[in-house]
Amino acid sequence: MKRLFSVIAILLAVLTACQQSEYEYDDTPQGNLDALWTLIDQRYCFLTYKEEQLGFSWADIRAKYSARLNPGMSRVQLFEVLCQMLSELRDGHVNLLTSLDLGRNWSWKEDYPLNLDVELRQQYLGTDYHIGSGLRYTILPDNVAYVVYESFSDAIGEGNLEDMLLYLRLCNGMILDIRGNGGGELTNVERLSRRFTNEETLVGYVCHKTGTGHDDFSEPRPEYVAPARGVRWQKPVVLLTNRSCYSAANTFVRNMKEMPLVFVLGDQTGGGSGMPLSSELPIGWSVRFSASPSFDARMQHTEFGIEPDRYAFLDEALAAQGKDSMIEEARRLISDGMTH
Repeated sequence: MKRLFSVIAILLAVLTACQQSEYEYDDTPQGNLDALWTLIDQRYCFLTYKEEQLGFSWADIRAKYSARLNPGMSRVQLFEVLCQMLSELRDGHVNLLTSLDLGRNWSWKEDYPLNLDVELRQQYLGTDYHIGSGLRYTILPDNVAYVVYESFSDAIGEGNLEDMLLYLRLCNGMILDIRGNGGGELTNVERLSRRFTNEETLVGYVCHKTGTGHDDFSEPRPEYVAPARGVRWQKPVVLLTNRSCYSAANTFVRNMKEMPLVFVLGDQTGGGSGMPLSSELPIGWSVRFSASPSFDARMQHTEFGIEPDRYAFLDEALAAQGKDSMIEEARRLISDGMTH
């Protein structure tokens, strides 16, 4: 029993030391910047990758933004400087949460055309479409299933999927439209992905930080999608994407790229492949950051997005005529048998 208490005491001492090291910075502008810089330096999972891709040195970032501080600056001014420093990472999963505002970087979608007209999409659904929790679906006049899923935060149950696929089973193919889907729950990603494969499929890998070094990671752990026990889709699928497909939606596209009957059409996704964690600064502000990187089935980063099998963009002239050029191209692909 004494040995058990000794081990517990040691663990508590280590945990206490770790907690104290996180709060060893003063609640001053410089102290908060140093705390934030160190947090990213030691625990952010894409630092080496972002330095290579974006051409900055995180070691130089501290001096760059420290020069913008002064002891008497306001909380608003400090918030702006810290947000500017975090924006160097170009990561939508990196946020500074305060009562002032939510610090964020949405350049992954804001710097690109939307390629989505929500009112036009609604015209394709019509007024008598089916609703299965977060899924909306109908059958187009050419016997093509049209399914819209706007957010992986919207729950989808196995019963919803069973009923939807049974209803659509006589269609020639499916258009699965996730344009504008900013992510949500990975359980919904897995639940939907499983309906498009008949065998266990390798879809990617995930690593975890094992130390404070930029490249201290565990060995990559493979991620598989196992086939669902219920109804599975056996016909061509065209998956419509745009730059606003992010986070869990990005993971879904990663998964679907490995499915045999799926063709991805649209724009490159927005990315966001890091699993986020949270910490806190001395001032009391919360920091959200990417802590565990995931990769595709070839161990390639998807942090900056996934390319489609074919690029397609919304034609504004056709949109004015009531036609979504991306949906129309997807219909042609299914009709011509060009999806696989």
